[in-house]
Amino acid sequence: MKAITIKLSLAENVKSFVNVVNRYPYDMDLRAGRHVVDAKSILGIFSLDLSKPITLEVYNDDCAALLEEIKPFMVA
Repeated sequence: MKAITIKLSLAENVKSFVNVVNRYPYDMDLRAGRHVVDAKSILGIFSLDLSKPITLEVYNDDCAALLEEIKPFMVA
């Protein structure tokens, strides 16, 4: 499993993010504090507090292509 901190501050960012992660077959979750939602669920993402960075948990170690595509959302 890999954990990456991301920021999704705008609705357009959420839509773009969901479009990217839905192209990959493995499971992914977003964690904000104690709340966990499916990273492929746009409604689930909007239920989180998006004013702060959130953690993307990818349940696959071979996810280099995904990490490259979500670079615009990663927190440095």
